[in-house]
Amino acid sequence: MTIALVTCSGISNTGKLTTQAAQVLLQRKPGHYVWMHAKQSAAMLKAEIGDAEQVIVIDGCTDCCAKKKLSKSCLTSHRHIIATELGIEKNGMGEVQYDEIEKVVAAVMNNGSKMP
Repeated sequence: MTIALVTCSGISNTGKLTTQAAQVLLQRKPGHYVWMHAKQSAAMLKAEIGDAEQVIVIDGCTDCCAKKKLSKSCLTSHRHIIATELGIEKNGMGEVQYDEIEKVVAAVMNNGSKMP
């Protein structure tokens, strides 16, 4: 099964976190995931998602930029993960921490359930 990951990929620490989590998932399960960031046009996003059986949106915060962009492409997600709702603090241009990446990766791989 192919899963499309759509990330906000913003400039804040939580936005950068979504990109890094997607890259880790691609490395850990090659061929299982396809990834695109929400900065591209709605039409391009729709084309790149293609025949994926599931779409998982990973937003850094409750602004939900990736979810909004996906809606503009007339697609819906099967799951929506928000990093700040996993207990990760949005702190501007701060550096992403390894444990934060792991929290998001675990949320994706554990069917979106929150990690302690």
